Amino acid sequence: MVENSELRKAGLKVTLPRVKILQMLDSTEQRHMSAEDVYKALMEAGEDVGLATVYRVLTQFEAAGLVVRHNFDGGHAVFELADGGHHDHMVNVDSGEVIEFMDAEIERRQKEIVAEHGFELVDHNLVLYVRKKK
Repeated sequence: MVENSELRKAGLKVTLPRVKILQMLDSTEQRHMSAEDVYKALMEAGEDVGLATVYRVLTQFEAAGLVVRHNFDGGHAVFELADGGHHDHMVNVDSGEVIEFMDAEIERRQKEIVAEHGFELVDHNLVLYVRKKK
């Protein structure tokens, strides 16, 4: 469970909207949520937090390293809590479902390819766009 200390460590003042949004991101089964998804979930939970506030807080969380922003489907941003563990993503182009995966062989090969070209890997994002086989 994410705690208020996370906000303090990130240099953010503990405010009710920040706490509510952080708790929502931490407690939902849906790991990748748009600002609109967060807003709707807060409204369904009876929380009075405006959409503009949700956008502002998510941007603050991203700058503080608490969440990671992804633009999977042509600019539609989704956010996930930054848990420190690396993983890659598959996006189902028909349903929009985001599937997380980690493959040691892919990670190893990426490092090898980078080294073969005389570089060191600093960071990367791998997104596979997929569709169920028919």
